[in-house]
Formats: sequence, C-alpha cells, structure tokens
Amino acid sequence: MNRPNRDFQRPPLHVLWDWNGTLLDDTRACLEVINRLLAERALPAIDLRTYRRHFGFPVRRFYFFLGLHPAPGEWQELARRFHELYLQQPMRASPAGREAVARLASRGLPQSVLSACEQNLLETMIARYGFKDRFVAVQGTDNLDGRSKIDGARRLVDRLGLAPRDLLLIGDTQHDAEVAAALGCECLLVSEGHQSHERLAATGCRVIESLAQVATSLGA
Repeated sequence: MNRPNRDFQRPPLHVLWDWNGTLLDDTRACLEVINRLLAERALPAIDLRTYRRHFGFPVRRFYFFLGLHPAPGEWQELARRFHELYLQQPMRASPAGREAVARLASRGLPQSVLSACEQNLLETMIARYGFKDRFVAVQGTDNLDGRSKIDGARRLVDRLGLAPRDLLLIGDTQHDAEVAAALGCECLLVSEGHQSHERLAATGCRVIESLAQVATSLGA
C-alpha cells in the first residue's frame, strides 16, 4: 500500500468519495443503533472509542465481536432491524465534506460516490442531504449486509472509463484502503469517521484529521 503521509504521485482526474462516515456524519448514529441492538439482546453497550477501534467490513464480523451471533437465517432480519433504527437517528452531512465537494467541483474535478450502502437507500440519502447533482455516478450495493464494495468499485471504474492512476478514493475505513489497493488507485483516509486514526495509519495510506484538509491535500 501507499507510504504514509506522502504527496500523491499526480493530481487525480476523478475523486471517488465514500459516503457513510465520510460525507455523511453518521458514526454516532450507528453507535446508537448498535447499542439498541445490544440492549434488545441483553448485551452490554459499547462506547465510541470501542466502536471505532473494532468496527469494520464485513460488518457481520464486527457483530460477532460484540456478541451478536445471528443464525444464518436471522442475519437479514438483524440487518433490516439495524436500518429501521438507523433511519430514525439524527445525522447530518459533514459540513467540511460539503465544502470539499463544492471546492473540488469549482475547480472542475469530477466526483462520484462509492459505498457499501444499498443502492436505493444511498441515492435517497444523497438527495436528502443536498448532494444529488454533485456526482457523476453513485455506486452502492444490492444488499443491506455491509459486505465488501470491491466488486462495485470495479464496476464503477469500468463505467467511468478511467485508468486507476487517474482516481483518488477518499474514505474513513481500512476497507477503503483495501478497495483502493484492489483498484490500483490512490487513497486518502480521514480519521473523523468510523475508525480510529491508529487503524487508518496502519494501512500505509495518507491520513488526514478532517475533510477540511482535502482541498489542501490536493492542492486545490
């Protein structure tokens, strides 16, 4: 993977944004829902530090760590319940993310979204939070499982018709680094989302503290 905190080899021609935890500030909302699920099963709650130290993809592995062990036939019901509660939580678009998207757009840099979120839900949320006309493409998944988004990333890159060297993926998890490595593109990670700075730094990718630093990182 990339060496930490180095300059990018070349300016990107297209930015791929992660959604949850990156452009959408929903980490505390997800923590609240996880604690609701734990309470429903008489399991102990976790704090934000524990969440950010252990959350990851596939999400099912994180659930098992917490003691949530649904039988194979019960997983879909648990995923449905999570999203039912999730949509009731207060959350917002990241102000710094909104500014970064606008600033990059003003410089003529095309942008898309690549997410592990289910496609219809993803498109609904992007519209709800005022990003509908900001992106060239929006690539989600066909499920609520929170699995890998590598296959979706490859489909998106094919749709865009760009070489991996022309892309920059911006996200908030180690999985974003894994996706970038699978594609062969640059990756920039922000440590104010679903995973801690220490975990992100361990990927070897460049890590910033806030999306307010995105434009500066790209020289925009």
